[in-house]
Amino acid sequence: MKIPSAALLFVATASCALAANWPGWRGPNGDGTTTTAKDLPVTWSATENIKWKVDLPAWSGSSPCVWGDRVFLNSPSKEDPASAPPPPPPPAPGKKARPRPTGDRGPGGQEILLICLDRATGRELWRRQYDQGNSIKMKHNMSSPTPVTDGKHVWVVSGNAVVACYDFAGNQQWTFDMQKKWGKMGIQFGYGSSPLLVDGKLVFQMLQGLFTDDPCYIFALNGADGKVLWHVERPTDALHESPDAYSTPSLLVVDGRKQVVIGGSDYVTGHDLATGKELWRGGGLNPTKDRNFRVISSPLVRDGMIFAPTRVKPFIAFRAGGSGDITESHRAWVWTERGSPDVPTVVSDGERLYMADDQSAITCVEAKTGKRIYGPENTGLGRTSSSPILAEGKIYLNNEAGETAVVQAGPDYKLLAKNSLDGSYTLGSPAIADGQIFIRTANGLYCIAKK
Repeated sequence: MKIPSAALLFVATASCALAANWPGWRGPNGDGTTTTAKDLPVTWSATENIKWKVDLPAWSGSSPCVWGDRVFLNSPSKEDPASAPPPPPPPAPGKKARPRPTGDRGPGGQEILLICLDRATGRELWRRQYDQGNSIKMKHNMSSPTPVTDGKHVWVVSGNAVVACYDFAGNQQWTFDMQKKWGKMGIQFGYGSSPLLVDGKLVFQMLQGLFTDDPCYIFALNGADGKVLWHVERPTDALHESPDAYSTPSLLVVDGRKQVVIGGSDYVTGHDLATGKELWRGGGLNPTKDRNFRVISSPLVRDGMIFAPTRVKPFIAFRAGGSGDITESHRAWVWTERGSPDVPTVVSDGERLYMADDQSAITCVEAKTGKRIYGPENTGLGRTSSSPILAEGKIYLNNEAGETAVVQAGPDYKLLAKNSLDGSYTLGSPAIADGQIFIRTANGLYCIAKK
């Protein structure tokens, strides 16, 4: 059947519109890459190549999402100074002080907000409270998931597992509470997964176990009205804390069939987007059945490969296209050496896979075979909780102090620059749209662009 040229133009325009934005945590392709970024800066500071910087009410592990002239952020409200935590007690004689992951800061205020900014200036257009209740759970507070948008609506979820939908004018369309629907969640550090948006459906995971005997589950909501489209249990034999996962679902397309990939609870699984039915399952992620094998890093889908992170190692790559138990049949390679991630999610250019470990060392391997190309190479950043982003042939990686390493993508390791902003606590990954880089630190949001 011949497709009218007008329809082709519409499809091409829609695709370009999506690619020119950063609609969710892993960008327009869902894999931490963008192909439309142009003339990105390589160097910057708190004063160099800064288009604007805006203060935010509180710190957050959430990244920005960008569409058109809008930037959206998940955030707690401003903290009451009287409620800030006291400094830690001095260590016992002869003992070293044990640093707390978040320093001496509090979690922020008790309101959980969705904030909309003007992309051109950083001016706040509106903010809406969609949840209540905030605390620090290890490194993060109750605003870690990144919002997602389709250009007309924006969806956001809190660490308390409350989902909300707004239009671009700030009008609330609906809310949904996972715990009211399916019982109190049993994950140790609060809900940390960002939603996956596909064809108007929002897909969520609840991989839990430390504080509950209830099963793990995944479900889909209708983005328009918040109605449950499907809800399925995700079985696991993981023990103690190992069922817990803070990863985000990924999209896989095999022979035109769309699947949701879920990583954690000792397995990586593929589910039919229309029904949630499990289509395949890969094991071996926790071969010794450790009891504390929670997963933070998300699965990556790229060019017929499924990359499944664990708690550092093993890191396993599977070939797409399997059904049933693919543990042996579709396993492509396994990485058990230094360099694989715990918190950061990996990124790939198709030919090569780039892994950043928690100390910001980068390892590059062949995506199809796992053969080492280089690494681990020390970027000098130190502790990082963000994920690397690949754009315009460069890898951008934040550390927890608002510094960014810029590394040349390719077969040879080359550190192009190391840039600092304000030195404050930084957990989120960069967002990139056109020629702009958006980085969120504890002190605010920076729009970085060549002047």
